[in-house]
Amino acid sequence: MDQGWSRLSGILEAPILQAINALGFSCMTPVQAACIPHFVDNKDIAAEAVTGSGKTLAFVVPLMQNLMSREIPLKKLEVGGIILTPTRELAFQINEVVSHFLTYLPQFSSCLFIGGATIQADIEKFVSKGGNIIIATPGRLEDLFQRKQASFHLAASVKTLRFLILDEADRLLDMGFEASINTILGYLPKQRRTGLFSATQTDEVEKLIRAGLRNPMQITVKEKSREASNGQRTPSTLKNYYMMVEADKKFSQLVQFLEKRRNEKMMVFFSTCACVDYFSKCLEQILKKHQIMAIHSKMKGKRNQIFSTFRQKKCGVLICTDVMARGVDIPDINWVVQYDPPSSASAFVHRCGRTARIGNTGNALVMLLPSEDAYVKFIEINQKVPLQEMSISEEAAERCTELQTFAINDRAVYEKGLRAFVSYIQSYVKHECNMILRLKDLDFGKLAQGFGLLHLPKMPELKGKRVVNFEPIEIDPSTIAFKDKAREKLRQEKAALEQTEKKLKRSRPPRSIPWSKNKEKQDKRRAKKEARKTKAEKRKAPEQDDEDDVAEDFDDDIRLMKKLKKGKISKEEFDQKFAPDAM
Repeated sequence: MDQGWSRLSGILEAPILQAINALGFSCMTPVQAACIPHFVDNKDIAAEAVTGSGKTLAFVVPLMQNLMSREIPLKKLEVGGIILTPTRELAFQINEVVSHFLTYLPQFSSCLFIGGATIQADIEKFVSKGGNIIIATPGRLEDLFQRKQASFHLAASVKTLRFLILDEADRLLDMGFEASINTILGYLPKQRRTGLFSATQTDEVEKLIRAGLRNPMQITVKEKSREASNGQRTPSTLKNYYMMVEADKKFSQLVQFLEKRRNEKMMVFFSTCACVDYFSKCLEQILKKHQIMAIHSKMKGKRNQIFSTFRQKKCGVLICTDVMARGVDIPDINWVVQYDPPSSASAFVHRCGRTARIGNTGNALVMLLPSEDAYVKFIEINQKVPLQEMSISEEAAERCTELQTFAINDRAVYEKGLRAFVSYIQSYVKHECNMILRLKDLDFGKLAQGFGLLHLPKMPELKGKRVVNFEPIEIDPSTIAFKDKAREKLRQEKAALEQTEKKLKRSRPPRSIPWSKNKEKQDKRRAKKEARKTKAEKRKAPEQDDEDDVAEDFDDDIRLMKKLKKGKISKEEFDQKFAPDAM
């Protein structure tokens, strides 16, 4: 079957074919050959294809054809197509492909909406340059839909939309964008063509297909090879290896591996952002002749520039997290090294897929601890990816003491090392494969040694554990200074301020004890109360005696009056006894 682009000359406009020829692709990949004719024929597509199979052109080409075939040309601020991607790196990469086509179709414009720039900057860019095609991450696009200004109202601009693409749909849902996608779908017209592309079809993707696509063409593309016939999910041109190495030797083996391949282009995956920060800084100091770069999700404005620069390099090392595991196409990657097993089995395949793309050859290596040996069989069964063992290098120099030296000489390295160790342990607890990668099987001492720690940090996972195979360095951490003089000056000022506050606290009167806990004060108050009561009783006693005397006198007077009335006493006797003083 002819897989050349020329067979589509009857359905694609000439400028689109010119743009494809300029890219240097003489033949279509299976996913392109399967999707493009149906997409151009206005059918919804749900495509599943292995990573590196050329999915980007499979939706960009039909999108361009759709824009050209419109009866009424789009105006500057009218949107004809939207492409949603999970990461800004993938969005940046797709934008490059779209921009290439727009050099042959200058009547159209595109806009890239991703993190790293302000919302207002994106609005101004759209208003000034227009955006017939929008490439965006879901969070940023959702935010823009909810903004409304005099010159900008995206909800009104998308009324002309005919094309929606969800690239790496399974990843979009894994990253928690489902709510954002549903919000975005609420703004879009129902009469549109929708394309959903992913490497795996999960239950969540199936739900999205039912909710967002109308009677879609289900397309699954697999490679025709012996490995693919067995269900292998990595390209047949990719060689997969594993290395068993103790935790305290792991970094030394990585350095040796990279040193031997100085002129090659490699990606090294770590499990956490903190590990990327720490180990990239250490590798920069050890491999000074190598070009070491780093990317993780917590970087802000730097990510786009670093990604673009690394793509253009012929050799070098990119230290990264799984933010670079999906969809991104970096040319000429020779090796993918997984320093840690990824958080999920599917992520293993996606990491490996950064090399051996679109028919090229490539190599992948995962570095495992002896306690993680079951992971090899797990990947072979779960992902249908057989791994060959690679022996450790006996020539590898011991590097852990170098890491400790870096930490002693620079507080930045010391602090990054502690954060990296803590984040690694915490990510290990959350691992999807925690039945075979168990926290209790880790040798914390060798692990701490491998991280080049000076001492163990205080953390719940280490509480009550007896840690062996680790010798802490006897040094007061507060004496470790930042190599950066400005940071060290700030630290010293902060330390001096804290010392001053401590002295003030010591000089202040002791803090009053709550009344409920101050027994001494309670006893004093009780004694005073009793004393007051006694005095009151004493004052009251004479008054009571007087009252009693008055009562007695009154009774005597009544008796005298009764005697007088009855004639028992005379009037003279009564007057003498009733008022003797008056006589």
